[in-house]
Amino acid sequence: MRTLPRAAHAAFVLALTTLAHAEINPKNFDPEIRPQDDFYRYANGAWLKNNPVPAEESRWGGFSVLQEDNQKNLHTILERAAAAKTPSPIEKLVGDFYASGMDEAAIEAAGTRPLAPEFARIAAIKTPDDIMASLARFHRMGVRAGFGFYSGADAKNSNLEIAQLRQGGLSLPDRDYYLNDDEKSKNIRAAFRAHLSKMFILLGDTPAVAESDADAVIVLETKFAAASLKRVLLRNPYASYHKMPVTDLAKTTGALDWAAYFKAVETPAFTEINLAHPDFYKVFAAELTATSIADWQTYLRWHLLRAAAPHLGAAFVNENFAFFGTTLNGTTALKARWKRIVAQTDNSLGEALGQLYVAEYFPPEAKARVLKLVADLRAVLRARLETLEWMDAPTRTRALAKLDAFTVKMGYPDTWKDYSTVKIDRGSHVLNVFRAAEFETRRNFQKIGQPVDKTEWGMTPPTVNAYYSPSANGIAFPAGILQPPFFDPKADDAVNYGGIGTVIGHEMTHGFDDQGRQFDAQGNLTDWWTPESAARFKERAAVVVKQFAGYAPLPGLNLNGELTLGENIADLGGVKIAYAALQKSLADQPRTPIDGFTPEQRFFLSWATIWRNNIRPENLRMRVMTDPHSPGEFRANGPLTNLDEFAAAFGVPEGAAMRRARAERVNIW
Repeated sequence: MRTLPRAAHAAFVLALTTLAHAEINPKNFDPEIRPQDDFYRYANGAWLKNNPVPAEESRWGGFSVLQEDNQKNLHTILERAAAAKTPSPIEKLVGDFYASGMDEAAIEAAGTRPLAPEFARIAAIKTPDDIMASLARFHRMGVRAGFGFYSGADAKNSNLEIAQLRQGGLSLPDRDYYLNDDEKSKNIRAAFRAHLSKMFILLGDTPAVAESDADAVIVLETKFAAASLKRVLLRNPYASYHKMPVTDLAKTTGALDWAAYFKAVETPAFTEINLAHPDFYKVFAAELTATSIADWQTYLRWHLLRAAAPHLGAAFVNENFAFFGTTLNGTTALKARWKRIVAQTDNSLGEALGQLYVAEYFPPEAKARVLKLVADLRAVLRARLETLEWMDAPTRTRALAKLDAFTVKMGYPDTWKDYSTVKIDRGSHVLNVFRAAEFETRRNFQKIGQPVDKTEWGMTPPTVNAYYSPSANGIAFPAGILQPPFFDPKADDAVNYGGIGTVIGHEMTHGFDDQGRQFDAQGNLTDWWTPESAARFKERAAVVVKQFAGYAPLPGLNLNGELTLGENIADLGGVKIAYAALQKSLADQPRTPIDGFTPEQRFFLSWATIWRNNIRPENLRMRVMTDPHSPGEFRANGPLTNLDEFAAAFGVPEGAAMRRARAERVNIW
């Protein structure tokens, strides 16, 4: 799943599942389980049993089928573009990129030679200033190492782009992988060390040197990890906001030559910067001189190789997959080459490929139908805010203003990116990847000091996902999700409201979750709540934290209720708002059961089906540690245990597993 721009975005992340068909299929149920005992398995039990995770996947659900179909459509587009005799400029761009990635013989023959100039620059490093110059070059190329630098909206002035410095420099998914002392973490670190050694050997190091190099990387990254904020703290936007004059950077980072770095990455002149994580930069600045030049060179060689490995020959691809695919995620087989190159084309040139995708696979009527659903759900949420019993009048007024100011992006951008300056050819695939990344980073850096373009998208059109942006106060739904089976204009309202309707409600609710509520109608980080309403919200949020912290996806591994709080609140709000919108849509319609199920029952069955998912334990463990989304079964069941509407639809009695005790039920929105 493509990572959003680093501005604060809350994504629905349908990285678990969605509907396999735009219908409720009783063949997927488990009739031996009662809805009141485990609704997720009642609705999905047979499907879960009959759909094990394929070898090339770390998890598998109905969403995976949708994504697979989407990839096939993109594959058709790219094959046609690559073979076109007289391609359009966009077809030539994506066709050449795709063709370079599919030319295995050329990639094998080239080996690491395309990277030779970069390795030579690293070998020539002699001073800390040279290290900073190398990091600047890496950052232009899109290679993540050392720290993070980018342009993003000023959290307290959302109309202005400012320079941002954030913590970074790690290879493993999270700081805790380096610091936790449990046996599983130790085993992963040992496997990581072995992986590093193998990769250095592939570069030409002797085994002894490779082991020493692996240790050097781990030692430095562990220091960076120890200085990094935990993920729960990163959910607090104030913890990552420390705007200052550029000249004040020296107070935290000492003699680091930031002027030379900014010149090297080719930013416009600017006077203010957000040093998001000052404690990290104190450690980084110290290690720039405390760690030897030789160890820094090793660290830089590794990060260049790590970024390039998926785009090199089979030996590098396979070893990269063995650790990041198998060890961390449990996946046992590498995806077919065409799938990997299709995904990389979308990642590198998404709005170019997206233009071709939208023209062929996104009918205008789908856009119109979903826009109506958005309007319906916005009206329901507005009515709820107007009568919310725990919110006082001053806060209510501002909340309604924020909802009214919501912007909606649907399908694809109104204005496409101009790729005319990016150089893509049918030569080196790895250099094409870096050139496309450099185009994006240069484009980002040039925004510094400019007005924020709030019409810009954070996902590509073919993406099967949706998101909310606090700084833009807007929701976005790429074309990839607005199609059967997740959304089907021919399906009954109950299925669509239980599917795409809950997505819409989820994204709207993100504007008022524990993070989103801290941004006002204009997208500025500010406290617009009265102390009384804020306290009542926090009381309710604490109940959600406790509920989800009580779930254990694996023995001895509970969910982090604070890390997942925003998504859990949005799930709870999304399903409740979508259900209310369904009731409005049904007001003047006959409530005819389909397959013996009422519209209300079909709505909740559709919701549960969204989250059906088989997942490998390795991937599940990683997600529990790093993902702000709860695993599928808890997203399906967790919110429903709080809802009287669900209990009424399926006759769930008090005391049942799917009915939380009255004192423990939570209703925020």
